[in-house]
Order: sequence, then C-alpha cells, then structure tokens
Amino acid sequence: MTNSVQESGTVVIGGGPVGTTLTLALMAAGLPVTLLEARAKGAAHSDQRALALSYGTRLILERLGIWSEVEAKATAIKTIHISQRGSIGRSRLRASEQGLPALGYVLAYGDLSQALDHALAQHYTGNILYEAEATKIIPEASMASVLFKHDGVEKTLTSSLMVLADGGRSLADIPLLKRKAREYGHDALVTKVSSELPHYNTAYERFTAMGPVALLPNGATEFSLVWTGKAQEVNELLALSDEHFLSSLHAHFGDRVGQFLKVGKRLTFPLKLSYLDPVTAPHLVVIGNAAQTMHPVAGQGFNVGIRDAWELAQQIVATPAAELGEAAMLKAYQAGRKSDTKRGLLFTDFLVNAFSNDIMGLNAVRGLSLGLLDVATPAKKFLINKMSFGSRG
Repeated sequence: MTNSVQESGTVVIGGGPVGTTLTLALMAAGLPVTLLEARAKGAAHSDQRALALSYGTRLILERLGIWSEVEAKATAIKTIHISQRGSIGRSRLRASEQGLPALGYVLAYGDLSQALDHALAQHYTGNILYEAEATKIIPEASMASVLFKHDGVEKTLTSSLMVLADGGRSLADIPLLKRKAREYGHDALVTKVSSELPHYNTAYERFTAMGPVALLPNGATEFSLVWTGKAQEVNELLALSDEHFLSSLHAHFGDRVGQFLKVGKRLTFPLKLSYLDPVTAPHLVVIGNAAQTMHPVAGQGFNVGIRDAWELAQQIVATPAAELGEAAMLKAYQAGRKSDTKRGLLFTDFLVNAFSNDIMGLNAVRGLSLGLLDVATPAKKFLINKMSFGSRG
C-alpha cells in the first residue's frame, strides 16, 4: 500500500548544495517546503571533492548566512593564469584589477554540505526526510507527484510545485522533458597534489592537445587537479605509480609551480555535455546538474546550479500561492534562466573545442588571442563578470 500526502508548499527532491540552497532561501522567506534526500543525514560531510565557487556564489551564501561558517575552510583564487602548451601566449585575470577580494574560492563539497545542513538543523521548521529515494516524478495539469521509498514504505507526495535538484540520481523518462546529450569522448582525472613552489592563490588553466588541465589552489600548499584526456590516456595515468604520475604531470603542465611532490587518491569520470530542453513541465522545475551538466573547464557548472536555486527561490517568493507551478510562473523562470544556462554551456563547449586540438595554424592564433586578452582590460572585466555572476554580470 502506498501512503499519499498532499503538501501545501514546494517539494524539493535532492538535499545536495543546490537543493539545500533553494530550501534555505524559501525557509528564510517563511514559505512552506519539504525536502527529500536519498542519502543518510550527514553522509556527504566527509566528501573531499573540490568545488570551485564563483564570487557570485559567495554572495548567495552570505545572504543565506552560510559563508561565515565556511570562509576559513575555503581557499581564495586571486589570480587565474590561462596558457596554452606550445605557445608563449598567456593571460592573467586578477581580482585586484576588478576591485574584488577574490575571483572565486575552492571548498570541499563536504565542508559546504555540513554548513548547509547545520543551517537546516538550526533554523528549519519544515519537513526533511532523509533516506527518501525518489523513484518516479509525474507532472500533471493540476499538480505534480513524486513516488519515493522511505523507511521501507512506498510513499507519494503531491504538490503544486515540485523541484528536482538531485543531479546525482536524475530520474530519466519524466514526461514532457527531453534530454540532449553529447559525449566528449574524454575522461577527467581528479586528485589533490602538492608542489615545490607555493601557489600564491593562483589557479592555472592550461590547454593542451590532450585536453584542458586545471590546478586550483586548495589549502595552504596544495592544488586540486583536473586532468582531462581520452579515456585510454586517462586510464594509463590512473595506472601509474605515484612517482611516475607526478613526473608525467610535471612534463605535461610545465615548471610554473616547480616539481610536484605528493599526490592523493586518483579518481576518473567521463565528460559529457547534457541538458534538458525545456527544464520545466506542469508543476515541475529541474535545476542544477539534473538540468544541465557541463565540462569542468572554467568551473561553471556548480555555480550555474546555485544561481538556478537562488533565482527560482526569488520567483517562488514573488508568485501568489494559488499560481505556484502554473504555466506563467514556469515560463517566467525558464525565460530568466535561459540566457545564463545557454552562455555557460556554449562557453565551456567553445573552450574545449577551440583549444583542445592540434589543427595546423590554430596554435598561433590561440596564443595570440590569449596574449591580446591579457592587455584588453574591458574584455577581462566582461569575462570575469560573466564567470562570477552569469548572464546578469
């Protein structure tokens, strides 16, 4: 037998950073909300995966009262050094030139999750269900339903607005939503490394024929590494001893931070471009990685998802309860987010396709472009604003 309950407010499916950000924003406005999270309470707190937060994401966390809890654990990115292997062209983006304290921050997923969960525990008065695994979402003309398992029981919630924010367990085959996807044919290897020279809060984005490689300052003396390439190439790197891996990284990246001294656990995952079009169905909105998955180059995906959550919250607050989830509200949300999402998808896709190949003649053009960007102050300001604040930057 299935237990069925109708909720008076928004139902958020997914208690990761994106779903929790939306939940806290609605809570702050005094609106009813129910949160379903598939994992056990606190399960994500030990996750040491690195998140690249834009300055705009910091501002959202400040508005939610979260930033003060994580600031000491975050590593500021004050300079971004962009270069191309085999070319003298390079560009530097500096926070000081834009009047910002930082261009972004690197923070462990677990540290952010813990701060968000702490805020829920301290201030939240609504309904949070942990270990509640959604199995099906049904958008209908009058309301949307979610079927889920909790405490060994099949349950159903219905609501005038359902929000899917569970990027890790995105449900396929939701009626009226179509997913478009393209495999890059590349994998990413992620790990943490320490270097001979200090990072001075500089992030490095280096384009090579194999694929982009990024080093993000993470901690006092370490970097988070994202090294991309064809699946076979990445698997070969995964199989190397630590000593040979560090030597290969130095040969591939160059000498800007000296020798690499230590490496942590290495993980790999396939890279793809994936997005829903549209991201809404009757009484349903999909946000974050559940709505769009981007190549990690330029670190846009997570920040686009946080902006999804924040702007959806503002849309919900501005909508009368009787109109929640109706066509006009969904149309307004999608119109407001379309430009930001599209820019993020196109920007990351362009960088990968334009810089990760050895087509004759392009190497010199790309090097020249990076050199020109370094002296073009208005262009750098425009780029930083878009990376920090999306389409509203």
